[in-house]
Amino acid sequence: MKNLLITGGAGFIGSNFILYFLHKYPHYRLINVDSLAYAGNLENLQGTENIPNYEFRQGDICDKEFIKEIFARERIDALIHFAAQSHVDNSIKNPNAFVETNVNGTFNLLHNAYLSWFDAPNKPKKDKTHCIFHHISTDEVFGSLEEGGYFSETTPYAPNSPYSASKACSDMLVRSYYHTYGLKTFITNCSNNYGPKQHDEKLIPTIIRNALEGKEIPIYGDGKNIRDWLYVEDHCRAIDKVFHSSYFGESFNIGGNNEQSNIELAYLICAMLDIKCPKDRSYKEQITFVQDRAGHDRRYAVDSSKIERMLGWKGEESFESGLEKTIKWYIQKYRA
Repeated sequence: MKNLLITGGAGFIGSNFILYFLHKYPHYRLINVDSLAYAGNLENLQGTENIPNYEFRQGDICDKEFIKEIFARERIDALIHFAAQSHVDNSIKNPNAFVETNVNGTFNLLHNAYLSWFDAPNKPKKDKTHCIFHHISTDEVFGSLEEGGYFSETTPYAPNSPYSASKACSDMLVRSYYHTYGLKTFITNCSNNYGPKQHDEKLIPTIIRNALEGKEIPIYGDGKNIRDWLYVEDHCRAIDKVFHSSYFGESFNIGGNNEQSNIELAYLICAMLDIKCPKDRSYKEQITFVQDRAGHDRRYAVDSSKIERMLGWKGEESFESGLEKTIKWYIQKYRA
């Protein structure tokens, strides 16, 4: 049985991935490490309670002794690294936390993986030749696009926020451990995820929550900033494809091919809520424009042709069906 370390598995994407992976691969033993900071919630992992090959360990990826002990005691064979500070607004207010977790935390994981799996650079231990380090990153490392064009794996990095800069740094560290030490690494850069269990502060949950509570629905600037939306279960399937491949040292972009401006997204959600939870006036009337975020990237759009061509992945969820599932989940949460 392979021992797979998941970091940040109590968060939005990590928890969805754990439930997906445990169901599909019962021959893996999963050790989930999460500090249970503001974005981590064990309620996201309901359904793991009676699974014998799943374990949770509360701890910080920046804690050197804790991570060293996890690698040694649990005999870790592979790692999928979700743990990150990820909210751009918070990175503007407190960039130090993003450097600490996203840069120093990733370095701590990488170096402990190297020490655990290798005797020397490019000389893996006899029983550790198949160990893998898979790093989950973001399309925000590429900066901002104007109209037309897409981010590819060869797009130069041009991060514009402390969050995206910290993720760019972590990507570079992962790359360096492949080229210098011989770690078998993957980097996947995904577009904006959506779906059940996302933290309340993110855009889609905020629109739904404020709408249902009769509050203003805040949209930055002119609302024309465009994002590519990827349903979280499609992202999980893509990670699975990459993790079980042999394209070590490669990066793969994962997009949803669902570009929406923020105002279009808000209108769409409000229209769906008008049908699901009707009231005397449309939820659209609650939309209000607020001062734009500092350094707000105008457009993200991801070219996923590499993962589609090399690994046969393609998103299965349409934006409408994914949003339908997402809204239904949040209605149950906010009206419980």
